[in-house]
Parts: sequence; C-alpha cells; structure tokens
Amino acid sequence: MIDIARRQATPWHLWVVGVVAVLWNAFGCWDYTMTHLKGEAHLRAFGMTDAQIASFDAMPAWTHATWAIGVWGGLLGALLLLARRRWATPVFILSFLGFVGGQIYSHVLSDASAVAGPNAWAMNVVIGAACVFFIWYAWTMAKKGVLR
Repeated sequence: MIDIARRQATPWHLWVVGVVAVLWNAFGCWDYTMTHLKGEAHLRAFGMTDAQIASFDAMPAWTHATWAIGVWGGLLGALLLLARRRWATPVFILSFLGFVGGQIYSHVLSDASAVAGPNAWAMNVVIGAACVFFIWYAWTMAKKGVLR
C-alpha cells in the first residue's frame, strides 16, 4: 500500500525530463519504423555507405528485436514517467537491456562497429548515457514517492 502522506507533488523537472524522454525515444521509434518501411532509402538519407548498409542488412532478426525493445521500451518508459507510474523504472531498464543487446552484437559478435566508422562510438555513448539517466531519474522519483 502506498503511503499517501509520503506521495509528493509532481516536481517541475519531471515534466521537463518526461517530455525530453518522449522526444528522444520518439526519434528512435521513428528511425526504427522508417528503417523497416523504407529500408535503404532511409539509411542513405542518413549518409550510410554501401558497406554500412550491407552490414545493417546482415544483422540477424534478434538484433532487430533488441532494437525494437530499446526504442519502443524507451518511449513507453517516458510515457509512464509522465503518467507518474512506478513501472517507468523497470521499463526503462528493459529498454537499456535492448540497447545493450545491440551493442553486444555490434562490438562482440560482428564487425558492425568497425564498419560503422570511427565516430559511431560517440553516438552509442550518448544513447547509453541517456538510458542510464532515464533509469536513474525514474528510480529516484519512485524512491521519493513521486511515482505511484
């Protein structure tokens, strides 16, 4: 049972973080969707080379599943955060695990990270940091009684 006296008013920063999380993750969902609907045309629009597209096309189905879990889980976590639901934390964790699954494929099980180019690691660091931040923030808000 939730202690009503412990529940806190929604702090202004929850709305800021929540909206940023929705926008951030919505872009990932858009990219995922467009990649699967428009394929090579979408990838070329982002400046991918023939070798990068070939590497992407060679990815096994499970990596597409981890990508879907990452982006759609992130969007769901952001919406749960805005709805002040405790489920935001485990959903953000699941999203992060989806991201980690893709990284394992790229850096351990294939040469996808080498094909991606020397600067791709920076975007992966930013994505991973965003995932960790959203987990930490949701966990902190739950611990303070803001999420129910």
